Amino acid sequence: MVTGTTRHHRICPLCEAGCGLSVDIEGRRAVKVRGARDDVFSKGYACPKGISLGEIDQDPERCHAPLVRQPDGRFAEVTWDEAFAEVARGLGRVAEQHGKDAVALYYGNPVIHTVGIPLHVTPMRQAMQSRNVYSSSTVDQMPKNVSAGLMFGDPWAIPVPDIDRTDHLLILGANPLVSNGSLWTVPDLPGRIRALKARGGRLVVVDPRRTRTAEVADQHVTIRPGTDALLLFALVHTLFDEGLTAPLDPARYAGEEQLREAAKEFSPEAVAEVCGTTPDTLRGLARELAAADSAAVYARMGTTAVAFGTVASWLVDVVNALTGNLDRPGGAMFGEAQHNALRPTGPLALGRWHSRVRGLPEVLGELPAATLADEIDTPGEGQVRALVAIACNPVLGAPNGERLDRSLADLDFMVAVDPYVNETTRHAHVILPPPRVLESEHFDIVLSRLAVRRVARYSPPLLPREEGRPSEAEILAKLTLILSGAGPEADPASLDSLIIDKILGAVVAAPGSPLAGRDPAELKAQLTGEDSTERRIDLMLRLGAFGDAFGLRPDGVNLAVLRERPEGMDFGPLRPRLAEIVGADSRVALFPEPVAGDLPRLVEFLAAERERGAGSFLLVGRRHLRSTNSWTHNIAALSGGTNHCALEINAEDARRLGIGPGDEVTVRGRAGAVVALAEPTDRVGPGVVSLPHGWGHGRDGTRMAHAAKAPGVNVNALTDELVVDPLSGNAVFNAVPVEVSPGRGDLHRC
Repeated sequence: MVTGTTRHHRICPLCEAGCGLSVDIEGRRAVKVRGARDDVFSKGYACPKGISLGEIDQDPERCHAPLVRQPDGRFAEVTWDEAFAEVARGLGRVAEQHGKDAVALYYGNPVIHTVGIPLHVTPMRQAMQSRNVYSSSTVDQMPKNVSAGLMFGDPWAIPVPDIDRTDHLLILGANPLVSNGSLWTVPDLPGRIRALKARGGRLVVVDPRRTRTAEVADQHVTIRPGTDALLLFALVHTLFDEGLTAPLDPARYAGEEQLREAAKEFSPEAVAEVCGTTPDTLRGLARELAAADSAAVYARMGTTAVAFGTVASWLVDVVNALTGNLDRPGGAMFGEAQHNALRPTGPLALGRWHSRVRGLPEVLGELPAATLADEIDTPGEGQVRALVAIACNPVLGAPNGERLDRSLADLDFMVAVDPYVNETTRHAHVILPPPRVLESEHFDIVLSRLAVRRVARYSPPLLPREEGRPSEAEILAKLTLILSGAGPEADPASLDSLIIDKILGAVVAAPGSPLAGRDPAELKAQLTGEDSTERRIDLMLRLGAFGDAFGLRPDGVNLAVLRERPEGMDFGPLRPRLAEIVGADSRVALFPEPVAGDLPRLVEFLAAERERGAGSFLLVGRRHLRSTNSWTHNIAALSGGTNHCALEINAEDARRLGIGPGDEVTVRGRAGAVVALAEPTDRVGPGVVSLPHGWGHGRDGTRMAHAAKAPGVNVNALTDELVVDPLSGNAVFNAVPVEVSPGRGDLHRC
């Protein structure tokens, strides 16, 4: 080791795999990062993003001080006190003049990757008292939350494949070798797939693209984009039709007969042509699942970000249940949070209120991101005039992002919590940058519920923050207090203290609680940590699945224990816990009424697709191994190679249209058009084109110079904000109808 260099263990916060990293620090810089072999979860594995953590942490274009927009439109650095005062004035002015619904909140997917956001987003929503709450959930996984909530009573009870023990894994619309898992916390998936095959297991991938995951599969079934719900229903039909279903306990499952009846319309013979495959292929998929000693079905963006996202998400777990693989080793199992996860009470309610302009239903307290521009653009009572934007870039991530780009420019006030001046935050009046990555703690608040093993880990900050610089949690606590009316001088720690008091009060008052009757103040005094954020984490750990319950379980964990074990603690493989998830007096809803109500739309779609002739291309998205949405494009180590923006088009389609490699191609959707460079390939089938997610850099006012060197085009200039999955409100990013023609118009170049 180089003299003066210290080595530290750190959980990677960049994607859902949560790998352990070994970080060598010299001064205030990470000089070398590699996978940590002693990490109990990832055991030395790390992807290129994790290895580049130092470059990400030290990117010179990260903001290090608050920025406030000046009268001439330029940003100027100010003190934190000045910035928070400006936020209080701006948000207060809008709320006072136009009401609380005039202030909207949008938060991005770091809500599951960081500590501060998941700790404070719920209190912030409560403090705002606004119906205009939006997030990346409705451009990503909300259909899965809805289907889980309807089936199991908990929208975060999302089964994950127990890959280390399964004999058969069926993946639909997902590329986990590139995404590192998504709604599935599974480090070193390549190694786990090799182990699956080494023990004689089978991997099958259903996808319209020959992805990296499809390339290593035993079988790749190509599918017409947007037809996954039909394919899955054909599997259900086959399981019933051929007597392949496992016996289900009627005390634990409800709706089996209604499901059987509904599946009759979706035989393999009825749907195969529309899906782009054969009846024998569909029946074979079902038979293999039923015959395997253990099997799991897993699906992601290709099945959620489509017009039937909730129906497809529901059918994934219907198939897992019907084959006897739900909640059993080697099947689809429920992860176990390392913190206290309070189970929701009662069934999931949908549509408790609706959006003002389009009447779209609320889900989990949020409105669809696809309607945010409507709410900004349309005058009237409740019009959105201010926005709190947290760790998000919806200009590049939301449908018809170009329209949203224009809408954001018309806001009366916007505050952003983000390290970059990007395509969205350039519209802000105030930018509040969080500290560097290595100055921040990490604890898997959300992701541990989706992990393939029962582990507990915590990473403290590796570097001290500069004097007077707040943590991300403190920034968000201060914002919450401002929104509640407490003012910009309020102490962020006071909010954490109130939350701790509330949780402990509920715990000691709960009938049957092992801590019933204890003094909350006495329990609070036992909490440890360097600040109020760590004390909240300590509380979560003590009350969690592996916690010490304030001394009642001497072998349990708390924050002090995990600080001494930076590599983490492994509590073994997942265990069956369906009864815990559903509740002693409840059953799994195999045929929930809201889903049943959407099936006539699927029947109509099937009929229409049978009659459809040759028409437009269908656009699908894709991810890159070295990209995390839009912001890692500013890191040189994560740029270049195959990590570029190009339009994949079937080689035969390209020849027919006279399009060659590198040619400019115009792609048009209902929302707009872009000019991209063509990449003819056999990775996509006829009639399918693909553009990657998160590009479209180089706009005036941004400060991401490296990303601007290869800006790419915004795929969400093509996606249609008027089309959503009706049950979840999720945007549709796959199977988007587009027209493709050689040459360019007056448009940006990819």
